[in-house]
Amino acid sequence: MWVAAQAVLLLLFAFAPRIGPPWSSPDIVQFAGWALAALGTVLLASSALKLGRSLTPFPRPLPEAELVTTGAYRLVRHPIYCAVIIGALGLSLATESWLRLGLTASLFVFFDMKARREEIWLQEKFPAYEAYKARVKKLIPWIY
Repeated sequence: MWVAAQAVLLLLFAFAPRIGPPWSSPDIVQFAGWALAALGTVLLASSALKLGRSLTPFPRPLPEAELVTTGAYRLVRHPIYCAVIIGALGLSLATESWLRLGLTASLFVFFDMKARREEIWLQEKFPAYEAYKARVKKLIPWIY
């Protein structure tokens, strides 16, 4: 269910039509958007590589999974989710799309819910997860 819902949200985001009048934003907003999209892409790739064989699209950790707390995982417990949100925000700004901005908010809510479920399983599998959870924020470094 989680993976299917995630796929639907990401497809909606990817193919969101431009709705409403164009923004009258300065070029710096579009530039910042493209920079955030690039940052999200790099963070996504590096976080996925750091997980290695523990990577799965499903919230339940694989039986052979190991707890990763280094790299981007030192700053946020779910850097892949964070990366998708950053990338979506960036693309929303770069394309000046209100619809994509709304879908980015939906992605944030979705990933927050998915992370809550995932963390129940992570705590069951990894005794050290509770201490990790106490010192590292969930989705936004140093904030949330």
